[in-house]
Amino acid sequence: MTAVPLGVPEVPARPVAPRRQSRQIHVGPVAVGGGAPVSVQSMTTTRTSDIGATLQQIAELTASGCQIVRVACPTQDDADALATIARKSQIPVIADIHFQPKYVFAAVEAGCAAVRVNPGNIKKFDDQVKEIARAARDHGTPIRIGVNAGSLDRRLLQKYGKATPEALVESALWEASLFEEHGFRDIKISVKHNDPVVMIEAYRQLAEACDYPLHLGVTEAGPAFQGTIKSAVAFGALLSRGIGDTIRVSLSAPPVEEVKVGIQILQSLGLRQRRLEIVSCPSCGRAQVDVYKLAEEVTAGLDGMEVPLRVAVMGCVVNGPGEAREADLGVASGNGKGQIFVKGEVVKTVPESKIVQTLIEEALKLAERTGPADHVS
Repeated sequence: MTAVPLGVPEVPARPVAPRRQSRQIHVGPVAVGGGAPVSVQSMTTTRTSDIGATLQQIAELTASGCQIVRVACPTQDDADALATIARKSQIPVIADIHFQPKYVFAAVEAGCAAVRVNPGNIKKFDDQVKEIARAARDHGTPIRIGVNAGSLDRRLLQKYGKATPEALVESALWEASLFEEHGFRDIKISVKHNDPVVMIEAYRQLAEACDYPLHLGVTEAGPAFQGTIKSAVAFGALLSRGIGDTIRVSLSAPPVEEVKVGIQILQSLGLRQRRLEIVSCPSCGRAQVDVYKLAEEVTAGLDGMEVPLRVAVMGCVVNGPGEAREADLGVASGNGKGQIFVKGEVVKTVPESKIVQTLIEEALKLAERTGPADHVS
């Protein structure tokens, strides 16, 4: 009987939900809201006053796929460094301002692509909104109102007892209304909390109450594993409802790791063109090869590949052939050998010792034919 080549049908990417309708702002050349693709942000961990180190980290973030970067500005030395960093950065720079309102004006004058303000801890912030709005308007600088559970305005803490979703939303909308009084609406809002349940509800309420673009984040999410889980759960719950225009995964880990997780979340939801994706089984008593080692070696061998390629690394004959056939490239392993599938067809059978080498070779061939993926869908 002649085998029928099944191949892999091209399935167009479909959004998980219609995007929430919001006004659009521009953070440098990056459109935010208004139907623009969801962008990935991170934040430098260097002292901003160390211009060389900060620009080096921004370059690393840019190479990892970060689209917008935030830098801290707690001192005058940091403020003095903003102009050079903003000018030399390959991606838009947002200045992160706390405590001292004078640094808001410094960041605007320095040419930062946007300024994040934390109204809960900036002294007499409300009294200076008129001047901030004027400066931001004159320079075309958007403002992110960044409300944070850990630094909520004392008045709201007294009213609600703690950082509830209602408290976070009221704080954000109050500050936005002050800018609106002066005709300034070039605003993005975030209402972050370390508890994904509280965070999700806060953003849900905020999305219903305004049309500003929203920046998603679980603040102080924790070490890499815990923070990844919390962020994926929270972002997935919101993005699957069409809520969210930019994201930052906050991890106690190098910022490049934040970007990798953020990109993977968007790819998993069909909100960004996928690049390399490894499909591998969790292993079980049926496995006749070391799936963990095999998957790790294939992942390492294909690290950095930019093409939209799904590679299946399977360890037994139960689900292996089916998963390998449905991937762009795959292997179904067993009895000391592996069947190599390319676009749904078996192209060769190789010894177990040659599986990784063969998969990498076939992946490179596919990459040459496919070309690089777009950054966003």
